[in-house]
Amino acid sequence: MKKIRLKTLILSDVHLGTVDCKISEVNHLLKNVKCERLILNGDIIDGWRLQRSGGWTKEHSRFVRLILKMIEKKDTEVIYLRGNHDDILTRFLPLAFGNLRIVEEYIHQTAKGNYLVLHGDIFDAVTMKMPFISHLGDLGYKWLLRLNRLYNRFRSWRGKEYFSLSKVIKARVKSAVSFVSKYEDHLVTRARKKDCVGVICGHIHTPDDKRIEDIHYLNSGDWVESMTGLAETTDGTFEIIHWEQWRDRLPPMKPNEEEEGETTPLSWDHFKEAS
Repeated sequence: MKKIRLKTLILSDVHLGTVDCKISEVNHLLKNVKCERLILNGDIIDGWRLQRSGGWTKEHSRFVRLILKMIEKKDTEVIYLRGNHDDILTRFLPLAFGNLRIVEEYIHQTAKGNYLVLHGDIFDAVTMKMPFISHLGDLGYKWLLRLNRLYNRFRSWRGKEYFSLSKVIKARVKSAVSFVSKYEDHLVTRARKKDCVGVICGHIHTPDDKRIEDIHYLNSGDWVESMTGLAETTDGTFEIIHWEQWRDRLPPMKPNEEEEGETTPLSWDHFKEAS
């Protein structure tokens, strides 16, 4: 089966270094897609979790190798935007190595106009102004995901598909819905100021494709719960990639791709020392 050809592939919130990262699925997607440009829109590596108790698997290292292979052998341009979980990169921005660029914001040119690309955490008041509360929230989210894993083991035993408890909870809690609405409004305002026709973000783990007045709002979701990304075709059209739908367009996963692999203890200090 031939690789799926795209103009641009956009992924965010992979959270490498966490148990809940759907690493086998995202690796299988990367392996079977050929694109001119790959945009990694923040929180690709979860520095917060690595700093506390995260683990790094062979499959996480394979993700990095796949990206490097895309740069070297497939001549793919890779744009990496820092997120809040990989905010250690802030001190080095902007940075460029050949076809790899690491930036804070990016203007993505399409056949239909320019799109502002940014992770979006700068419009999360808790993350920016109360980092201690944000870290506590991350711990709570970690426990919710642990409960989610147990629940989905039960569902798997009964032959049912993966189900995201946290996604349903966020959709039903009024304060969370209000937060998302304000978050989107801030991004749309920023896009207008940059004379862009659209904005592409991540951060809130909620994939979306809609118009907010005159601005096209796109969110790539995540690879912890929703397993989604964004694909751009040659005519500038965007589509949300849902893993459940796209896996039927890809060759079957090999048995070793489905294994999580041996966990290698690794802390964020390794990355600090490397830098």
